[in-house]
Amino acid sequence: MMDWDDVGYFLAVARGRSVRTAAEGVGVNHSTVLRRIAHLEERLGAHMFEKLPSGYRLTEAGEEVLEFAEQMEASSNQLETRVSGRDQSVRGPLRVTLAPTLAAHLLMPDFAEFARLHPEVEIEILSSGEPVNLTNREADVAIRVVYDRNTLPSNLHGLKGPELFGGVYMSRELLAAWREGAPDRIRWIVISKFGIPDWAREGEVPAAEVPFRATDAAAQIAGVREGLGMTVLPCFVGDSDALLVRVPGTALHMHGTLWLLTQGARKTKRVRLFTEFISHRLAAYGPLLAGLSDSRALVDAAA
Repeated sequence: MMDWDDVGYFLAVARGRSVRTAAEGVGVNHSTVLRRIAHLEERLGAHMFEKLPSGYRLTEAGEEVLEFAEQMEASSNQLETRVSGRDQSVRGPLRVTLAPTLAAHLLMPDFAEFARLHPEVEIEILSSGEPVNLTNREADVAIRVVYDRNTLPSNLHGLKGPELFGGVYMSRELLAAWREGAPDRIRWIVISKFGIPDWAREGEVPAAEVPFRATDAAAQIAGVREGLGMTVLPCFVGDSDALLVRVPGTALHMHGTLWLLTQGARKTKRVRLFTEFISHRLAAYGPLLAGLSDSRALVDAAA
């Protein structure tokens, strides 16, 4: 069976006569377009394009495919217009997946504001460290930390957000006690499956050999607030907590970039309104996420 996404990439190259132009128009990288065109050619058993100095030109087989591809596109647009027209009211379910820390320590006030603005939207927050499959419609929107843009699935539509940084934090009381000589070494608080990142080991505070292990971020954050030790936290968590302070001599580290992801470029009105709303909030949180400002003041201002 022919993949409609492959046909869409074929149409983009046929119209733009350039893989680069097609990639920019669709919002993916150059290699993705080439891969999808190759997949279509393999499926049909024919070459679709000739590569010339002036650009990509359709072969005879490509000209035939173009006619049918445009018919498919027109039928698809007609179907989507007819069906989505029934789903453009700002009501109904909206499932959002994101990491628990992002939900609890950054975006919950924004979710609450969106719910107040659109009381007939039934919001479900899927707060989990495990990835949720948007293609299988397990969620409508994903807010993810992406380390490499090239790993994003080509069938997902993405809005790029701010970069996310982390640092090493401990309680103010524990730092004061260490400076007075007791204790002389500080435990690491670690999420069991991650351990201590190499970049976090540099600093003025010597580490004890025996760590304190937690299985989730909630316990990790509670532990550092109680003075159990030092730990790696996102800047939006550590900088906004009055009980915590960055460990002297340690640097910040970029974890990745936040992306808002949805299934396809065409969305229901409630999904479109939500992604626009949250993308503006994330942009306002940019300095906070990068660890560049007084986050508590920033959160209040953005809200």
